[in-house]
Amino acid sequence: MSKQKIQIVVVGGGAAGLGLVRKLGAKYPRETHDIILIERNRTHVWKPLLHEVAAGSLDPNVDEIGYGGHAVRWGYRYFNGTLERVDRERRKVITAPLHDEDGEVVVDRHEIRYDWLVLAIGGVANDFGIPGVRENAMFLESRPQADRFRQKLLNACLRVNDLREHKGEAAELPICIVGGGATGVELSAELVHAAQALRSYGLEVFDDSAIRITLLEAGPRLLPALPEEVSGKVETELKRLGVDVRTDTMVTEIAPGRVETKDADPVEAKMILWAAGVRGDHGMAEITDLELSRQGRIVVEPTLRTKDDPRIFAIGDCAHCVLPGTEAPVPPRAQSAQQMADHVLGQLARVQKDAALTDFVYRDKGALVSLARFDTMGSLMGNLVGGQMAIQGRLARLAYMSLYRMHLLSVHGWLRGPVHIVSSEISKATRPALKLH
Repeated sequence: MSKQKIQIVVVGGGAAGLGLVRKLGAKYPRETHDIILIERNRTHVWKPLLHEVAAGSLDPNVDEIGYGGHAVRWGYRYFNGTLERVDRERRKVITAPLHDEDGEVVVDRHEIRYDWLVLAIGGVANDFGIPGVRENAMFLESRPQADRFRQKLLNACLRVNDLREHKGEAAELPICIVGGGATGVELSAELVHAAQALRSYGLEVFDDSAIRITLLEAGPRLLPALPEEVSGKVETELKRLGVDVRTDTMVTEIAPGRVETKDADPVEAKMILWAAGVRGDHGMAEITDLELSRQGRIVVEPTLRTKDDPRIFAIGDCAHCVLPGTEAPVPPRAQSAQQMADHVLGQLARVQKDAALTDFVYRDKGALVSLARFDTMGSLMGNLVGGQMAIQGRLARLAYMSLYRMHLLSVHGWLRGPVHIVSSEISKATRPALKLH
């Protein structure tokens, strides 16, 4: 009787999960290991680029990665499904039935066993319990949500253009973005860029003033992860571009077409996007009985292994990890997710040898924010710059572009990765500046 393969299951095909299964598939032969990725979507788009997809400045059909082909190339198995429950007693994950647009079952409920399980299911925007957020605001947590925002944006712009051209009305499109982090700031700038480009795409009477963008932040400044000097420059640049930036503005309710605030007049808006904070999936308590933080994220030890089960690890935005000597958890950022994936790769090798696990070490390499084609700012940290250094302009743009290139190298490897980088740059030169379909 042949020996049963060691089965490693990774749930979630974001930056952390996809990079991890690629490296696991390359590391272990199929004869001894069965690496399985469970992911509800069929293609992968890097989450930090979703604001560009939403504004139409990035065509996701060009930059997306199909899980099926990637799995064949790298020696793991891709299972199209949504995690319904983790059965820790039987060491199995249960996936929910997958339905098509007509409601018919495409893939029935499945049970998949695991020897080791890695949860990399990401996070969602934190609504902080504010009434009306889930019902009346849009989000940028996935490709479908970004596509929906882009389609609504285009339809609204066409409506404004028609009113101006045929009825002579001074129509406008007010957009309110809640959250002054990277997503809110970068989307604001991308929308300004889109408004400037639309006149070249058949909207003759549509000008920059047609879109009115209001950016609300509850804290005293934008981009709290960046030095105050950098966030101040970002705020100044956004205001120069015509964005109405309001800090120290707490949202109390989202109503249809209106954002209520604590100490100021409500903000009227045809489109409302919520980009404030990160928490665990709202259904996490139903998926697993593992210990969760107050924000619904899975509590892990400094080794990234869950406190309740030595055979389960959690990485990325869904993991709540407080490292020794610190009080705050590792921030839910793309760079921390990728570092966690690399660490768990080594941990899975250790547990199979019954070796002691090592603590995760988070290396903050700084943060960068892109203001579309207008400017790029941020800070770099580490031995390379001898601490922390604020950067802006071309150097910052090169550093920002390198983040996506490093992601491509992580998911495609050092041989295929450069090919994808070159092809991506070539396609940028031939495709239109805006995706309007």
